[in-house]
Amino acid sequence: MSIEFFKHIIENYGYLALFIGTFLEGETILLLAGFAAQSPEFHLDLRYVILSAFAGSLAGDQTAFFIGRYFGRRLMEKSEKWRARTERVTTMLKKYHEILILSFRFFYGLRNLTPFVLGSIDIPVRKFFVLNAIGAAIWAVAFALIGYGFGSLLENVLARLIDNVHYAELAVLGLAALAIVAVWILKLLRRR
Repeated sequence: MSIEFFKHIIENYGYLALFIGTFLEGETILLLAGFAAQSPEFHLDLRYVILSAFAGSLAGDQTAFFIGRYFGRRLMEKSEKWRARTERVTTMLKKYHEILILSFRFFYGLRNLTPFVLGSIDIPVRKFFVLNAIGAAIWAVAFALIGYGFGSLLENVLARLIDNVHYAELAVLGLAALAIVAVWILKLLRRR
């Protein structure tokens, strides 16, 4: 993935790409969007980055919750792997209940599984929605601000070292995109 490709996606589909990315997974694209929001080149407003990430995360987790509600038990009956994962989340839920619902998106490996499992074990819909919305708001603000802050810090440091910060930002953004692709490929290889 080249820097120009990422720039093209952000310029043409910025908030929509962020919504879709946070609907599916999220942390990395939100950090990059926060980083891009501090750069005038990408024309992203931090407030809309946060709003898009909140909406995408909330919608994705609600979708997973309802899939779990309607199909979760059947899927778990067919798969030993799903049963083991469900037991893990259920054990955590008994111990940390509301805290788990508020914070699952902050823990790697729990983000996509937890809402599905919660839907399958009869957590009330309204309770999940309210706690999920609060958690999504906290998550969107935190990760967007981290990306934005990192971008601002990097710009300030590089401004002192390099006459033209523009190319350095694009290089760092490109390296970040390459790192994301590498992590994704490693995840795919581990699953196989």
